[in-house]
Amino acid sequence: MVKYNNFQTSKPQRIGYALSGGFIKGFAHLGVMQALLEHDIKPNIISGVSAGALAGVFYADGYEPYRAVEIFNGYKFMDLTSWALTRTGFFKLDDFVDFLNTNLKHKNLEELEIPLVVTATDLDHGRSVQFRKGNIADLIAASCCMPVMFTPVNIDGTNYVDGGVLKNLPVSTIRKECEKVVAINVSPLIAGKYKMNVLDIALRSYHFMFRANTFPDRDNSDLLIEPYGLKGYGNRELGKAEEIFKHGYDAGNKVLNKLIEEKGSIWK
Repeated sequence: MVKYNNFQTSKPQRIGYALSGGFIKGFAHLGVMQALLEHDIKPNIISGVSAGALAGVFYADGYEPYRAVEIFNGYKFMDLTSWALTRTGFFKLDDFVDFLNTNLKHKNLEELEIPLVVTATDLDHGRSVQFRKGNIADLIAASCCMPVMFTPVNIDGTNYVDGGVLKNLPVSTIRKECEKVVAINVSPLIAGKYKMNVLDIALRSYHFMFRANTFPDRDNSDLLIEPYGLKGYGNRELGKAEEIFKHGYDAGNKVLNKLIEEKGSIWK
């Protein structure tokens, strides 16, 4: 029997969304979800990691995707972070937590209008952890906490970092309780050009390892949407949120319309 929040059910959820990490590219999640909504494909549960957890929580909190983008209008990267002044990361996420507490209607995961599963990485014990209850702002911050850039988020004595370190496309966390899972991966593996120097080789290798853990989950979904053309956006370019949203929206519509035209259905 599946237990979720305050109820139990022997029936699976009909449709689940699995939303990948991707930092600033996470605004493309909202664009894809807007396209899905306009095709009447609505989630009964959402599984999110990092930027996907952030996009998912606004949808689960009752915001239509395009409205969630509007909430970030006028904000800059340094409005949501501050210098950590420690040896554990360059920035801390206290201001980000305050932003979430201010703009979300609900405070705990179990109160959300749509069930949300948040994935983070337990840095102390080296494991992927899925949260289904608890303080939203703290758990989203933990899931989004990119190592080195941000100081780890401590919750009840345990240090957490970005959930994408071990699971960057969280299909498996809801697979058994859903009839259909829509996977949105805003960080597809792309082998573009690079410079032959130590830094570029190290960063390229890191990104390959980070994104390679999505392969099993990609294959385990019923519908996969991967917006391309997002590589050029810097992680601090909050001012490009609407532009990134549009990329996701166009990509979602392109995939959905093509499937309907060619197969008469979006599902496998």
